[in-house]
Amino acid sequence: MEAARSDAVDLPWGESVVDTAWGSAIDPGREDGRLVAESLERAVEANEVPLPAQLDPGLTAALKDAGVRTLYAHQLAALRAVETSDVVVTSGTASGKSLAFNMPVLDAIARDPVGARALYLYPTKALAQDQARKLFEIAPEGLRHAIYDGDTPREERPAIRRRSNLILTNPDMVHVSLLPHHKRWAEFVSKLRFVVVDEAHVYRGVFGSHVANVLRRLRRVARMYGADPRFILTSATIANPLELAERLVGTEFELIDSDGAPKASRRIAMWNPPLTDRASGARRSVLAEAADMLADLVTSGARTICFVGSRRGVELIQRFTGDELERRGRGDLAERIAPYRAGYTPQQRREIEARLARGDLLAVVATNALELGIDIGELDAAICAGFPGTVASLRQMWGRAGRRRDGLAVYMAGIDGLDQFFCRHPDEFLDRPVEAAILDHRNERIQSAHLVAASFERPLGAEGDDEILGDGWRERADALVGAGYLRRGPSGYALRNKGLHAGGISLRSASADSVTVVDA
Repeated sequence: MEAARSDAVDLPWGESVVDTAWGSAIDPGREDGRLVAESLERAVEANEVPLPAQLDPGLTAALKDAGVRTLYAHQLAALRAVETSDVVVTSGTASGKSLAFNMPVLDAIARDPVGARALYLYPTKALAQDQARKLFEIAPEGLRHAIYDGDTPREERPAIRRRSNLILTNPDMVHVSLLPHHKRWAEFVSKLRFVVVDEAHVYRGVFGSHVANVLRRLRRVARMYGADPRFILTSATIANPLELAERLVGTEFELIDSDGAPKASRRIAMWNPPLTDRASGARRSVLAEAADMLADLVTSGARTICFVGSRRGVELIQRFTGDELERRGRGDLAERIAPYRAGYTPQQRREIEARLARGDLLAVVATNALELGIDIGELDAAICAGFPGTVASLRQMWGRAGRRRDGLAVYMAGIDGLDQFFCRHPDEFLDRPVEAAILDHRNERIQSAHLVAASFERPLGAEGDDEILGDGWRERADALVGAGYLRRGPSGYALRNKGLHAGGISLRSASADSVTVVDA
């Protein structure tokens, strides 16, 4: 973490909401030891360039109408790189990664709205909804975009497949809807020019290993229909963005890791709840401590997001904060704090996001559903109650605040060993680099399951399969023949039972159950 560290009270900070909030919520912890360490990330100026003349005039006009008259340097670099290679763009929160992939895609669609198609993949429904709203702001003439996910009414899906030239969806829908039923998607896939994978850093571990196989299956089906789409990936800051992109898709990528976006100053606090029993080392609950700090911040006028790792934690922090505000005689503020977690209906999620964006809410208590790049309006402060597991996730959470103006970020330690280790060694925490995102698409159970699914879509062994599926897939296919899943014939490895499909493969599990192929 690049930061100017200081133990002094008088950090170089202008008069602002953050300054007031720090004084009311953070400074008291300096005296009693709860404030373990602090740092300052200084502001960075933008590196802007003019809109390129080669953009379609209709797109240029749409961008200018939306207030986009210049680009950040990394957005222009991505636009140029996409002409010759697959591209992965990595930069900070609120750095304009969406425009980096929207420009080449919308330019192609503006020039050929009938013959060009694009598929956008998002890890959450909320993120797809947010991006769909942004597309309306910069849509050139001829763009017909739609969301296609589990919330899409079934009666609307055929028209979306037939009419849309840009579809926003997620890997699960590609896995269970597009690929097994590719004949329904034939016209769309045959014209597929771009596949965008946003927030690619999410695809690590078991989930990432599954998604890597889904993307290879997508490449196979696209090739069957004569398409060879360009892949554009975006990622938050991680240690290995280029390696991750190439492992996810199986092609060579060009990395764009410069960041021309401006950055506001951010003041960072490490916070440890107070001891309740010195002999045992017991400390006050991080949920109660976070609630008190949230009440302090809201009272001081700072619009705040507080992250916690569980649904139960979300509900408790909201309740504790409301109780504390009532105790202070500010029950009116309690009504302007809302929970945000998985399990809400699409309408509930979107209403909370809209209230945040409008400024009707002063604070939201969230699980990591809001870690990703949803535009929820301008926030002043972010609290992370407990270490979220990776520095990359923590940085994403902190990045929700101070996106366009000075911000405040708090890491509040929990009671587990890693949190308390960081509090004893704050330099280890503040200097800790972001982690690599690791996946293994050749994991035996995972790849074998997807080979069975791929054989349903097209017999294995077609032209290009060695390139797409990689070394060793034939040995795995032979094993599946022996296990009774596949049969080998003149056309290659085919599914033995045509009634089987991909629905039995969970993208989030590598257990034996996850590779069971079930009846359609």
